[in-house]
Amino acid sequence: MKNTKEEIPHRNTVPILSWDFHYEYLNELWAIFADLKKVDKISNRFKWNDKNLKIKDRILDEVILVTDANLKIVFASNGIKKMTGYTESEIIGKTPKMFQGPKTSEIALKEIKLAIQLQVPFEKIVDNYKKDGKTYKCKINSVPIFNLKGELSHFIAFESVDKSA
Repeated sequence: MKNTKEEIPHRNTVPILSWDFHYEYLNELWAIFADLKKVDKISNRFKWNDKNLKIKDRILDEVILVTDANLKIVFASNGIKKMTGYTESEIIGKTPKMFQGPKTSEIALKEIKLAIQLQVPFEKIVDNYKKDGKTYKCKINSVPIFNLKGELSHFIAFESVDKSA
């Protein structure tokens, strides 16, 4: 009987783990593509003037949250789960107040409220709360969205975890 080690030629192989990374990367790309399609659908439906938002560039590094003019969440990019622990379906129809709590600055909230009332862009860093109750520093860059008639349609926020604090 022959030794089986001699029969098997040595080959350069790729560990199966590398396929897992590739699969995760592809899933992430598909999620980003799906998010872009959803935002584009909203944009087209409400005839946004969104040329200067650079959504395609920003969606790679930031969570995108879209609210209607009454501040009800109508869209959240897939990154929301990683940042907050909530899925999009858990937050649709709610307001961003769901992420606030005792450590959220009242001063920052008043400034945000004023910017929303005046329908002007704002950028703030606030203490937000995850689904599990833990806090995180959330950098919010929000812009009111107007339709082609100049009427307020939505607000869009580009959010990320602020690591400078």
